[in-house]
Amino acid sequence: MQARIQQLAKAYLPELINWRRHLHQHPELSYQEFETAKFVQDKLSEWGIPFQVMAGTGVIGLIKGNNPHKKIIALRADLDALPIQEENNTSYQSCKPGIMHACGHDVHTACLLGAAKILVETKEHWEGTIKLIFQPGEEKNPGGASLLIKEGVLENPRPTAIFALHVHTALEAGKVSFRGGKVMASADEIYITVHGKGGHAASPQAVIDPILISAQLITALQQVISRRNDPFNPSVLSITSIQGGNTTNVIPDQVKLMGTFRALNEKWRFEAHELIKKTTEQLVESMGGKADLHIDIGYPCVINEINLTKQAQQLACTFLGEPNVAETEIRMGAEDFGFYAQEIPACFFRLGTRNTEKGITHGVHTSKFDVDESALEQGAGLLAWLAVTVNPTS
Repeated sequence: MQARIQQLAKAYLPELINWRRHLHQHPELSYQEFETAKFVQDKLSEWGIPFQVMAGTGVIGLIKGNNPHKKIIALRADLDALPIQEENNTSYQSCKPGIMHACGHDVHTACLLGAAKILVETKEHWEGTIKLIFQPGEEKNPGGASLLIKEGVLENPRPTAIFALHVHTALEAGKVSFRGGKVMASADEIYITVHGKGGHAASPQAVIDPILISAQLITALQQVISRRNDPFNPSVLSITSIQGGNTTNVIPDQVKLMGTFRALNEKWRFEAHELIKKTTEQLVESMGGKADLHIDIGYPCVINEINLTKQAQQLACTFLGEPNVAETEIRMGAEDFGFYAQEIPACFFRLGTRNTEKGITHGVHTSKFDVDESALEQGAGLLAWLAVTVNPTS
C-alpha cells in the first residue's frame, strides 16, 4: 500500500496543483465558501463519493473500504480565505479584490481532495471508513468546527480519530512536523468600551478622561499576565486597537479598546477572563468612569492525543523517511481544530511549504504568502497513508 499511495500521489501532483491554483484564484471569506464547496462537491461526485452538506458550506464525504466498521478515521480541511489584498504577481493570483488564500486553506483542500482520490482508487485494499470533512469558517468565530460538531459531524458514524494538516512556512517543502500534547493556544477576543465625561481639553478638572483611564487600564491588564500567571504557563494578552477622540482640544466621552487573549491552559484561560473583568471594572470605576467589557470566547487549545500523534509520526517516518519528519514547536496561534480534539483523539500536523532558493518564504496571513506546490504530493499522500494505516486503539 505504501508504494501504491506514493505512486498515486506523485501521479496526481499536476491535478493537485491545478486544483490548488483554481481555489487560490477564487477565494471566499468565512461562511461564504459557496463556490469552493461546489468545487469540492463536483470532485466527490466525479469519484462516486457520497456526501452531505452541513453548516451551510461544509461538505462531508464518506469512503468505505473493506470491513467498513473496523475503524472510522476523519480527515479535515478548511475552505475559507482571508480579507487580504494579494500582492503576488503569479498566473494564479486571486481574482477577487481584497480576498486571498493567505493561510494555505487552498493547499489543505487540495491535499484532502488528493487523499480522497487516492483512497477511492485503493479502497479494495484497506479496511475501515474514511470521513472527509471540508469545513467552512476556520478563520472567524465561532469557528466552523464548532458549528459542524453541533450539527453532528462527529456522529453517524463517529470517528475514532481525526487528522488535519496545516502549511508551515518555516519548514522546507518535503518535510512535515508533529508534536504530541499542547500544540496551539486558545484564542479569545476582548472588547472594552471605557465611558467617561468629555469636555474641553483645557479644563481636565471638569471631565472624566476616558483616554487617561484607558492608558492606565492597558498597563494594568498586562499585570494579569506578568504577575498573576505562572511564568512557565505560556499566555499572551495584547490590546491591538484604541479608538477615541478626533481632535486636539476635545476630550471624548468614550474610548473603545480591542485585543486578544491567548493561553495554553484551559483552566488558567477562564481564570484570566475573571481577572480581566475584575481589573477592568475596578480600575475604571476608581477613576470615575464606567466600563462595558465583552470577551468573545473563541477557539480552545489544540491538544494532540499523545499516543495517536506518536504513532502518526512513526508512520510519517516510514512514508517520507525519518530525516523529513521533525518536531513541531508550540505556537500561540490558534486553530478551531481544537474543538475536534476536545471530542475525539486528534492529531494536527504541519506540512512544510517553504522553498528558500525560490524565495517562497513569506509567512501566513501576509499579502505575499505562497507555497512550494511540490508539497501537495506529500500532503495528499501522507493523509491517505495515515488514514489507512493508523490504529487508533493501539
